[in-house]
Amino acid sequence: MAAAEEPQRDSEPAGQVQQSVFRSLFTAYPDALLLVEEAGMIVMANPAAARLLGYEVGELGGLPVDALVPEAIRPRHAAYRQGYARSPQPRPMGTQMELVARRKDGTEVMVEIALSPLQGHGVPLVVAAIRDVGAYPRVKQALQRARYAEHLAQLGRLAVDTREPQELLGQVPTIASEALEIEAAVVYLLEPSRVEFRIVAGAGVLGSEVVGLTRANQADTLPGLVAAQGRAVRTPSLRDETRFGVTQQFVDAGICSALAVPLLDRGRVVGVLAALSSRTDRFGDDESRFLESLANLLATSLQRAQTEEALSHSQRLESVGQLTGGIAHDFNNLLTVIQGNLQVLEEMPAIEGDAHARQLVSAAFRASRRAAELTSKLLAFSRRQVLQPTSVNVDALLRSLADMLRRTVDQHIGIEVETDSPALTVTADPGQLESALLNIAINARDAMPGGGVLRFTASASRIAPSGLEQTAVDPSTLAERYVRIAVSDTGAGMSEAVRERAFEPFFTTKPAGRGTGLGLSTVYGFVRQSRGSIAIDSTLGVGTTISLVLPCPVGSEDPVASHPGESTDIPESLSVLLVEDDAEVRVVMGRFLETLGCVVHPVPSAEDALKSLEQGTKADLLLTDIALGPGMRGTALAHAVQARAPTMHVLLMSGFSAELIEADRDSPSTWELLRKPCSREELAGAISRVLARPAP
Repeated sequence: MAAAEEPQRDSEPAGQVQQSVFRSLFTAYPDALLLVEEAGMIVMANPAAARLLGYEVGELGGLPVDALVPEAIRPRHAAYRQGYARSPQPRPMGTQMELVARRKDGTEVMVEIALSPLQGHGVPLVVAAIRDVGAYPRVKQALQRARYAEHLAQLGRLAVDTREPQELLGQVPTIASEALEIEAAVVYLLEPSRVEFRIVAGAGVLGSEVVGLTRANQADTLPGLVAAQGRAVRTPSLRDETRFGVTQQFVDAGICSALAVPLLDRGRVVGVLAALSSRTDRFGDDESRFLESLANLLATSLQRAQTEEALSHSQRLESVGQLTGGIAHDFNNLLTVIQGNLQVLEEMPAIEGDAHARQLVSAAFRASRRAAELTSKLLAFSRRQVLQPTSVNVDALLRSLADMLRRTVDQHIGIEVETDSPALTVTADPGQLESALLNIAINARDAMPGGGVLRFTASASRIAPSGLEQTAVDPSTLAERYVRIAVSDTGAGMSEAVRERAFEPFFTTKPAGRGTGLGLSTVYGFVRQSRGSIAIDSTLGVGTTISLVLPCPVGSEDPVASHPGESTDIPESLSVLLVEDDAEVRVVMGRFLETLGCVVHPVPSAEDALKSLEQGTKADLLLTDIALGPGMRGTALAHAVQARAPTMHVLLMSGFSAELIEADRDSPSTWELLRKPCSREELAGAISRVLARPAP
């Protein structure tokens, strides 16, 4: 008996060690872990599960796992759990559709779950590993950048809507602190004497009570250091800061790190925007770019407010062009990085197989597109947008637009389309034309709250129709062929006074918060820039008709044409010399080119590009930004490159619309222009177009 019992006694310590190791691993594992028995009761839970789900560790034991599932999907979950119990097998993360866990307080969190059955323990057990999808670094970064873009768009809308600079100043610190999720933000403005700063707005723990305090304009203060250097100042730890003295207000508020950027007016520092956090090393490159864009928009908005009273109607149009020109390059570079990384992220295998992650990326895409719309609208009515006119089939465009509107507008509004021919064609930028018609249609919808009829008509004409205002086409061009596109409604109509101001920027009859007054102004600028005309015919109580007259393609016998899809075929291993001074934009564009099969030679400046060519780099295409920092501009680089390599194709890109317009006017016809931000498909189309042209 003693010999038979000895092995049993020896095995007990090993089993205890294994059990101790298991419990230690279970407790220390970073993902949430639940041990669940066959009936769906939780046997054990680790601390990570308690933190994720909002429970105490002891509360989860003995709780039915269905309590962690939203009520709406509990029956479906119970059926799935029963099916899994009949045939348990390991299931890794990333293989399921979207999953949602319910916290103790009723809130929900998107998760991934891995299941692992345990055998040989007397009763069937399953280990469920749960991970918060939002904790993935790439997803968090994409959402963070999308949030920054959304808050920039928020300030942009406010800059357009408000006429009071003080209101704008008061909102900027709030927007900065909310977007960055920090404790405080402050705006300093230089006094007219340029000797002192005055705090004009604050948010967070340094709120309105600090307004009015004066700080000396000296380099030993945070705003003074920014003014002295003329660039952003970032301090990871105020405790270790030696460049300037830390104010007592910062100490009392628990501020540990700071980021401050200058407000510039025509190159001169006029103020400082500072972001303050209770965490050390809180601010990185993304935060710096966001705050600089916020400061640029605020500075140009303040500049506009100072001069607007002295401007006439036409001068106000130009002032908005200055506003957008001041921020477009930085803003569009930021959007290029955001949208480019989102497109790369969307195509990653881990995202393609995860519906929740795809949903998050799609939401980020939508936010970035909304951010881009503001700049596009402002550029449109000041006629500083870059148009890409081509032959547009009007019949197809109107019917596609009508189909979309039928799915989105009130059911009490009927939509009709009538055209002279299914092949009516105009020369215009297709995206901008669709946007213009959509703007008019939205106004028409708002004019018919009780229902009515929205009618699109299109007809061919050899002359511009009568009844046009000063927007009429130049008489010398009346021999051209035109197409008249009319959008009519049976709504409230316009008074004479409203009709006369309808194309003014910022003029709107909608309630506060419902419109910016940029809709018809945007349409006006687009039509004029497209060599067309626009007119309004409206009667109170009867309805409104807005007519767009646009030219037909040059040389066409009739205003009809077919427009085949643009080819985006790019030769395999096309060698591209990529010149971009913004490092993150350079990375994004490089990725796009590589996925298109190109061989990429990225450099940060025109000087580096020329040096690379001197060292033997062979390239078929020069892809360069126009603005390349303090050195040689992209247009000058292109001329220098073609002087050395005449067969090299040139593709210029910029987020600054005025630069593209200037380049379009002064560059050879063999060059191609690309506006930032752009998608990979738009880049491919631009490359295809420039390669199709003979080199000079």
